[in-house]
Amino acid sequence: MARKVFFSFQFSEDNWRANVVRNSWVTQDRKSSGFFDSAEWEKVKKQTDANIKKWIDGQLSGCSVTVVLVGSKTCKSKWVKYEIEKSIELGKGLLEIDISKIKNKDGNTSTKGDWMLPNSYKSYRWNKDDGYKNMGDWIEAAAKAAGR
Repeated sequence: MARKVFFSFQFSEDNWRANVVRNSWVTQDRKSSGFFDSAEWEKVKKQTDANIKKWIDGQLSGCSVTVVLVGSKTCKSKWVKYEIEKSIELGKGLLEIDISKIKNKDGNTSTKGDWMLPNSYKSYRWNKDDGYKNMGDWIEAAAKAAGR
């Protein structure tokens, strides 16, 4: 079953790695949401907190699962925290994936950041758990766990 998915990540630090995940999702003929070009986010982030929340809420609309992409500084992002809180409030399926070992544009990896979700949600490591092959199954399991 095709799922509309929202990908939550710390934009300035992990955009490159997040796009690796996104591109793997798109190449497998999946619908994706939660990805936007940097020009759009640059415009949105200059708005008031209320307007940013409204924009995020719109991005989450129609999604059945939120995938939190965890990099070295993700846990410091107030917007990722908001996206998680809102996803829980809306009863979305949730999972998190450590993306720290995906190489960035310069060929470097980063240190793993702190997991963000309560222990009742599943956590995976992109490289170790073969995210390219398995992410679809992870998303489907998260959706079913949420009754979606």
